[in-house]
Amino acid sequence: MIYPDNKNSKQHSQSNQHSQLKKANVKMALSMAAGALLGTGVMVNDAKAEVLKDWQFDSAFLFYSEGERVTAAEVIVSGNKTFANDEILNLKLTIDSLTGASANGAVVQAQAQTFTRPSGEGQYVTPAGETPLDDTFKDTRVQLNAQWTQPLAENYTGSIGGHFSKEFDYLSLGVNGNLAVDFYKKNSTISLGLSHFQDTFTPMGGIPKPYASMPIGDSNSASWDEDLAKTRIGSSDKKVTSDVLLGFTQVINRRMITQFNYSYSMVRGYLTDPFKIVSVLDQQGTAQDYIYENRPNERNKQSTFAQAKYHFDQNLLNSVLDISYRYMWDDWQIKSHTLDSTLYMPLSSRFGKQSYLQPHIRYYQQSAAKFYRPYTFAEQENKTTPDENYISADYRIGAMDAVTLGVKYGFSLNNGNDFSVRLEYYRQMPNNAGFDEPSELSSLTVYPVVQAVIFQLSYSFL
Repeated sequence: MIYPDNKNSKQHSQSNQHSQLKKANVKMALSMAAGALLGTGVMVNDAKAEVLKDWQFDSAFLFYSEGERVTAAEVIVSGNKTFANDEILNLKLTIDSLTGASANGAVVQAQAQTFTRPSGEGQYVTPAGETPLDDTFKDTRVQLNAQWTQPLAENYTGSIGGHFSKEFDYLSLGVNGNLAVDFYKKNSTISLGLSHFQDTFTPMGGIPKPYASMPIGDSNSASWDEDLAKTRIGSSDKKVTSDVLLGFTQVINRRMITQFNYSYSMVRGYLTDPFKIVSVLDQQGTAQDYIYENRPNERNKQSTFAQAKYHFDQNLLNSVLDISYRYMWDDWQIKSHTLDSTLYMPLSSRFGKQSYLQPHIRYYQQSAAKFYRPYTFAEQENKTTPDENYISADYRIGAMDAVTLGVKYGFSLNNGNDFSVRLEYYRQMPNNAGFDEPSELSSLTVYPVVQAVIFQLSYSFL
């Protein structure tokens, strides 16, 4: 699950693929390390080897709901086939649907506000005292991923993959490759992964002109199309992303394994969200205008990641602790910290089924982008430096804290297949990054808390 901390829902296909690439980069090393971690051997009997050469499938249904905001339903089916020479083919299909309301970027007001829909067809009204939400948010995404992994030589493993993702107004194409080298009796692995994505964005209504005022009026008038066209600079735009990932995995002993990653991501092209606006206020805090946001056309991100898994002995119920930390920074001046942990706890066999319980806790903290503004003022319209030409009120690139609490329960069926259910609560808490609030906003909720429930069913079978 990619948590919506600072992720653009219209650009999440690339983020998901980048996450999958990270997992693929150490897959072969972890397969060896898992045996040491759980105290099992790496050799299997002939019957088991034949099973491994057949297809193995993982499927999941995920439901995500932010209450009165976005609701998402996702179906995932992934298949792995192992061939005679330890070659592995992975195919993955993801279909998700998003509906509901999404914050348009405007700040809350003490009076009702009227906005034009992104398509330019029709308008909607936000009641007084409520965060402006565009209730036309709706999309369906189909994503296909394919990955081929094989030994290249003794202690060398390579993989190559492709990515395709299509939404109503978004197309993403990508390729990736990885090389992993084992040494020290296969207890250590170094991997290098590369990926490249080309995305095309064709938003309904076109690409808004940065800083242009949102047209508000009678969309049936004779001059409406002409007025709307003046605020547009094109019908589509592109984005290119190139990623590099360097990973190191080390088996410490038969109970512990560690992993360390460094990644660098270079993004070029259209990075503005065409659906977001910024409120222009007077000194008292009353909205005078709504302008379209503008972000830089490049972004360089770096991150470090560390993870450790430890298998406790039988005195502690054979539990496995998984804890990780990620630090990300970029040239937008966004910095984030993510601490994530789970505890796998086997339960007693019931009705011939091996079961387990897995609590989960995650904490996320993020600073604001240098051009983030929850609102702007009329006298600040004249920009003097390049940085001041950029502005966004999107809370996802603002300062925030987020916490996830949940639990997963799973069990093995008599036929060897596995089933699990996961339930989590997500709470996102935007923070004021040092902006003075005008008098009319002092009694209003400028930084509303976002809450969500995550429910997932998973089934793995041969």
